[in-house]
Amino acid sequence: MKQTNYIYGPVPSRRLGLSLGVSPIPKKTCNYSCIYCQLGRTQKMTNTRQVFFDPDEILKELDRTLAQNIKFDAVTIVGEGEPTLYAGLGTLIREIKKRTDRPLAVISNAALFYQPELQKELMPADIILPSMDAFDEQSFKKINRPHGAIKYKDVRRGLIDFSKNYTGQLWLEIMFLKNINDSDAAIDKYRQLLQQIDYDRLYINTPVRPPAEADVEMTSKERLKYISEKLGGISIDLLASEGFYSDIKDTYAAILSIIKRHPMNQFEIESFIDSRKDRNKTQIFNQLNNDKKIEVISYKGYNTYRLS
Repeated sequence: MKQTNYIYGPVPSRRLGLSLGVSPIPKKTCNYSCIYCQLGRTQKMTNTRQVFFDPDEILKELDRTLAQNIKFDAVTIVGEGEPTLYAGLGTLIREIKKRTDRPLAVISNAALFYQPELQKELMPADIILPSMDAFDEQSFKKINRPHGAIKYKDVRRGLIDFSKNYTGQLWLEIMFLKNINDSDAAIDKYRQLLQQIDYDRLYINTPVRPPAEADVEMTSKERLKYISEKLGGISIDLLASEGFYSDIKDTYAAILSIIKRHPMNQFEIESFIDSRKDRNKTQIFNQLNNDKKIEVISYKGYNTYRLS
């Protein structure tokens, strides 16, 4: 299979099943630089929407992928940064929906949802998965480290307004971080915020992969359960996911194509190699550990691999 530039996976998603990813954004381009981001710190901070790549090229690559009749449960526009920065998003959503009857999802930080034009572009999507990690300006700056032009009050208002008009499924996510936003006082503030948003599901999450900042810690499972009960949410930790998939024949190249956008830990890589019945596991791990393009991070007692 030809190496792809914009389409990847399917990758396992605990919310969406096997997700066929669409990436319309250059690497680490975002209007946030979240302290917990699994891709590391944002390299290109921008709040200007642009057509980074020709939508026709993205769609041609999608057509080639769909022609292979691979198994997937949803198409997800997400990529390596914030997908709503892509000014061709409306075109992508409309055209993708013409090509498949599987649900089309968009994962976003919701920073630009206050813009009427963006709201209009998002309306045809089947599922929108916005994150809302902060409950005030101070927590917003600490957790999300936004572009200087972005204010918490605008993000909050935009998400609330969008939720009132959107007719698809709105699956909200909050990322909880130990001793940062998981206190009882914070939970009470989230409860007040959630009362203003019309969402269909609330997912409670905490970082399970190495975060951008080494001092960021996971909220405990016990605490997540408590928070989920208090807010009426679903702990993502309780959801199961399927394994990774790639049509790229060479196993090492397939792993590189995945970790370019979705870091994998050593156990996920082992399972992926086993699923392909590839007997070169030791050789592949030696390559991964010695490849200067790859960042190997020891986190929570095991190694996680991501393309640097």
